[in-house]
Amino acid sequence: MKEFLGKLLNGMSIGIVVALIPNALLGEILKLLIPYFPALQHVFDVTVYIMSLLPVLIGVMVGITFKLTPIQTASIGIASMVGSGVIQKTADGLITMNGIGIVINIGFTAALAVLFVQLLGDRLKAYAILLLPTLSILVPGMIGYSVLPYVKHSTGILGIAIDNVTTLQPILMGAIIAMIFCTIILLPISTVGVATVIMLSGVGAGAANLGIVAAGVGLAISSYKANSLGTALAHVLGSPKIQMKNFLMKPKIAVPMLITAAVLGALAGLLNIQGTPFSAGFGLSGLVGPLNYMQLADGGWSAKNISIMLGTFLLLPIILNVALIYLFSRKLNMIKASDYKLDFD
Repeated sequence: MKEFLGKLLNGMSIGIVVALIPNALLGEILKLLIPYFPALQHVFDVTVYIMSLLPVLIGVMVGITFKLTPIQTASIGIASMVGSGVIQKTADGLITMNGIGIVINIGFTAALAVLFVQLLGDRLKAYAILLLPTLSILVPGMIGYSVLPYVKHSTGILGIAIDNVTTLQPILMGAIIAMIFCTIILLPISTVGVATVIMLSGVGAGAANLGIVAAGVGLAISSYKANSLGTALAHVLGSPKIQMKNFLMKPKIAVPMLITAAVLGALAGLLNIQGTPFSAGFGLSGLVGPLNYMQLADGGWSAKNISIMLGTFLLLPIILNVALIYLFSRKLNMIKASDYKLDFD
């Protein structure tokens, strides 16, 4: 079971990064350039469409991780798409692709699909190419689709719980929300989905974003020795979710990041760092969080606001994480670089 879960999470992590990085790298930059170069609108739209292919990419990467055949791998991608919630039908009968889906349900459907194709094995023989894709839709795909409403409801309950935290005193609220989102970003749960369900905004959204910043920066620093520079940067430029497997196997690896998140979240309450329901689910990816703060801050791009942005979104996350990682690795021997090793071969 541990090996199965490890392979599943590894495949999910790769799929998430591949699907989200193009928009994370280009999204906000393109938004600034489109008014002057309208032709770039198509490039921006493509990066958004790619995000909606997240379920297929997760399914395919899970299949590759389990070393399945090409037909089996493609079938898992199809099943994952069916159970994702990305495909929606409008009142006018139009079929659309919206958002990235419910990540935890994508993972559940992908796991069912792997078990299903492994159960069938070579029984279909020469008919596999004809039957396996269809059977993958009808069995694991439709099971995933059937439980989707209940998983959505569970996400809604989590959102309500977080919404209740926003009624607390701003500094305490900021610290708690930042720690919650620092944790959620390391789970197969969409931070953007949770934030938008409850329409998290204002200081709550700013704190949530800083919690993700704490996770991304901290994991990039702590994983650098065990991985390549590109992989380390993917935690910041892409998503910290690539550490899902390691976090679920060893939750202690996130302790330095959680403490950093608490400090940054408290500062969000103290300095009135705000965000939107959309920016709350991002860290430094695409500079969504920092740019939204600058747009919402009183005084706009003033020297004071720029200093606050650089301090809270960049300098403090680096300083706090470096200090805490040193403390927990060198002094307390609780974590080590190999705990953050990622295998993308």
